[in-house]
Amino acid sequence: MQQKKPSREGEAENARVSSFEDKLSDPGRIAQGLGECGYVADTELATTLYLMAKLGRPLLIEGEAGVGKTEVACTLAPFLETRLIRLQCYEGLDLNSAVYEWDYRRQLLAIRIQESSQRSEEEKESYIYSRRFLLERPLLSSITQDRSPVLLIDEIDRSDEEFEAFLLELLSSFQVTVPELGTIQARRIPLVILTSNRTRELSDALRRRCLYLWLDYPDAEKELRIIRKRLPGIGLRLARQVIEAVRRLRQMDLDKSPGVAETLDWASALAALGAEEVDRPSVEATLGAILKTADDIGTVRACEDDWP
Repeated sequence: MQQKKPSREGEAENARVSSFEDKLSDPGRIAQGLGECGYVADTELATTLYLMAKLGRPLLIEGEAGVGKTEVACTLAPFLETRLIRLQCYEGLDLNSAVYEWDYRRQLLAIRIQESSQRSEEEKESYIYSRRFLLERPLLSSITQDRSPVLLIDEIDRSDEEFEAFLLELLSSFQVTVPELGTIQARRIPLVILTSNRTRELSDALRRRCLYLWLDYPDAEKELRIIRKRLPGIGLRLARQVIEAVRRLRQMDLDKSPGVAETLDWASALAALGAEEVDRPSVEATLGAILKTADDIGTVRACEDDWP
């Protein structure tokens, strides 16, 4: 019996799956791919992302604000040519905002239409509580895609402990239970990245379900690579001086030490002003790009030694 040839759509999908898996097949390939997309990844990060994909486990990334935790997911998605689904956490985040809710307005309209139908009450209820009226929020949407997305659960420490309980079922077995419908299993397992600034301790139950990575401030050489990657037109001398100045700022008693994001902002501001070096006038003109509170700006301006 002659076998049926796959359709063009099927061949294209198989090719996409093969490409997706190939990009995740080796830590070196991941580091190279992220670099091509603008993110400088070291061996530890690339290896952890490889294990995340290989083992099908979520990844919890902790670190100071501005070190590039969120950017990992935001760069991984375009590298894999897949969808990025982002859930920004906040205090009071609930099931309706994070997982799903019913489209009550359309349900009410459907109920009125159903009033004159000959269907039984059970059939009417089954129709009203069907997938056509279900609004998918980020967590549910992440498991209903035809291709594995990158799910970013950003700043999980800003949510409350009750919300963490919503995550456990998803992170354990990649499924969501909707009481009116039953359990919805993942079509494709998403690549899940959670970030935390450690404003509160996360539960042991959540941590056990995740691989873990602490993302620290980069050393001088890596930060230089980041600047040159993101700002290719900047002079080498100016870039090195920016990094040295930022490292000195991080050693000061500031309310908010500058992260990599601030380093890039400051370097961009100096370059935009045509500065060729970091000197007192250029610092005074651009402090708002590197420091984010009035107290920190005052601390630097009052510094007795000749900073920078």
